[in-house]
Amino acid sequence: MSATLSSARTRAALRTGARLSLDLLLILAMLAVVLWLVGRMWSVVWPLIVGLLLTTLAWPPARLLRRRGWPPALAASVVTVLFLLVAAGVVALIAVPMASQTDELTDGVVAGIQHLRDWAAGPPLNIGDDQITGAVDSGMAKVQDSVGSVVDAVATGVGTVVNGLVTAVLAVFLMFFFIKDGPRFLPWLTRQLPGRLATDIPTVAHRAWVTLGSFVRSQALVGLLDAVFIGLGLWILGVPLVLPLAVLTFVSAFVPIVGALFAGFVAVLIALVSNGLTDALIALAIIIVVQQLEGNVFQPIVQSRGLGLHAGVVLLAVTLGGNLSGIAGSLLAVPVAAMIAVVWNYVREQLTDPPADPGREAEPATPA
Repeated sequence: MSATLSSARTRAALRTGARLSLDLLLILAMLAVVLWLVGRMWSVVWPLIVGLLLTTLAWPPARLLRRRGWPPALAASVVTVLFLLVAAGVVALIAVPMASQTDELTDGVVAGIQHLRDWAAGPPLNIGDDQITGAVDSGMAKVQDSVGSVVDAVATGVGTVVNGLVTAVLAVFLMFFFIKDGPRFLPWLTRQLPGRLATDIPTVAHRAWVTLGSFVRSQALVGLLDAVFIGLGLWILGVPLVLPLAVLTFVSAFVPIVGALFAGFVAVLIALVSNGLTDALIALAIIIVVQQLEGNVFQPIVQSRGLGLHAGVVLLAVTLGGNLSGIAGSLLAVPVAAMIAVVWNYVREQLTDPPADPGREAEPATPA
């Protein structure tokens, strides 16, 4: 005997689906408005985000000093100065050895170019000097014809560098104030909010801060793994400037995609001009293998454990963030996903019914 559909239940299900769809559309519209506002205020939001990320690195020593009785302003000042000294030391550790071997590297580049010309002149290419000169002249003519585009590109690059410097300065100042006044923020926020919001928002903010610290520490661990394995491979090959290259690899790990490409390009170039084509290809293979392991194994596992996110979610978040907003999207994708998970877990906790008391259920009913 075949069962027939209940018209009443069908209409109720359709009404429920329509109501849920409308609620979802309203939520998506609200998110779109929030993202639009963030985009309009990006010049302020981006230094704020960078300042928070830097604060997660600088907060542990500042907390130690405060526990030892240091005034908040003095502890923040000392930690900020130490942070700037460490940053300057990292730059010096990379730049000074490379500058000291500039002549050697320049000679290697010239020799490498000459080697490529000699190889191109032989079989099977048989490209003569006249053809090379003609290609160079043609390239120069194209450059001269597109001087306006080149000038625009240079101006855009200069503007990007200036914006980066302004962002860095603002981020350092914000880091100082976050370290100095950070512990007073949540109590102040509690006093400003009415009703239940005075409990919910500070609780979510505290959990988000803990999660953000886990993200920065996991990123530093992944960068350290990259630096150790790539540096070890370059050292076995006998490539010069191993320590600066390892430090550059560690620092660039905090900038997804572009940082890894830049560090790998510099390492392969130095291997090429110092050790030759064979070692450069081996170095390239080492870098590709390590970065593939880092991107597909190390980073998802470490971040999934530290942030409470599945490794697949981390991979999808980075991919989506890069497609939506490029480098900034790749950098912020994982912490944003973690923040969403924090909010969702808190909302789920508040909406979940408390477990029933088994003692009450087993209690016999009292007679009337």
